[in-house]
Amino acid sequence: MAKVRVVKTSAPATALATLVDDYLAHCRARGLAPNTVNQAYRYPLLGVLLRFCEREGIADVARINARVLDRLSAQLLESGGRSGQPLSPHSVHSYSRAINHFLSWAKKEGEQVDAKAQLPKLPKRLVEVLSREEIQGMEHAARTERDKLIIRLLADTGLRVGELLGLRTNDLVEQNRNYYLHVRGKGAKDRLVPAPKVFRRLRVYIERGGPKDAVSNRVFLSHRRRSNGGDYEPLTTSGVDQLVRNVAESAGITKRAYPHLLRHSFATWQLSRGMNPASANPRALLADDDPGCLQPPQPSRFIRGDAANISRGRREHLAATRRSELTS
Repeated sequence: MAKVRVVKTSAPATALATLVDDYLAHCRARGLAPNTVNQAYRYPLLGVLLRFCEREGIADVARINARVLDRLSAQLLESGGRSGQPLSPHSVHSYSRAINHFLSWAKKEGEQVDAKAQLPKLPKRLVEVLSREEIQGMEHAARTERDKLIIRLLADTGLRVGELLGLRTNDLVEQNRNYYLHVRGKGAKDRLVPAPKVFRRLRVYIERGGPKDAVSNRVFLSHRRRSNGGDYEPLTTSGVDQLVRNVAESAGITKRAYPHLLRHSFATWQLSRGMNPASANPRALLADDDPGCLQPPQPSRFIRGDAANISRGRREHLAATRRSELTS
């Protein structure tokens, strides 16, 4: 007698799951970076919203209303962690914002949905920054010129780690005795970043300091070759994270040190030197790496302990502006 073979088939995708897939395709078609799509949208929609709706028996976006979203937010805040622990308001805020973007898009596409998730109230907190003396100590603690340059570039230009690692040997730009770095920013937006103090030092490193037999035109490479014996591997984000932690520890810094902290420290330093917060470009200088952020953060959010210096610098800036207006 022939044996009967049982073939397991996956359950058909619901209309809601198909709509989520369409939205993620829409995000990719907009040209959003893969990391942005995966981290900011894919997990909040597939791993949070769809799983919750499956448990609730919701298969269509039209059934998502304010009460459903309130239950979802409450569940996340109370036991939404992977091990059943509460999630922080910041995490729930981020997930809810991604869900709202999806629902807003669905409505524009003609779906019958008017719901919007409430965003948890976030505690106001100031980001602790590094002083110029602490940054100098970190640079001294770094063992190689490559590592010293990484610390100095992050602290003196406000580059993101991805922008730093994307620098190539031909990205040094000199225009009318001004020195810039050609940076490939978020969202495929290129820009020129002033780098007057570190420019010549970086050029010397490119000409003499890097691996002599490197084929890659990346400025910052790791010290080891690829497993197949080929070219040197590009330095990674995790490698820079570890570098910053290690040199901070060697310099005796007890604050939690990470690359983006140097970006915030740069912003605070610029304000203390008299940069006008009203005329500054927060998205270029101070914006968090948060694709769902609709409003640029206020510069004061990144100020801690330097209020007197910033106020003095601001007064000097205003006085210089008034003198310029009187003499023009």
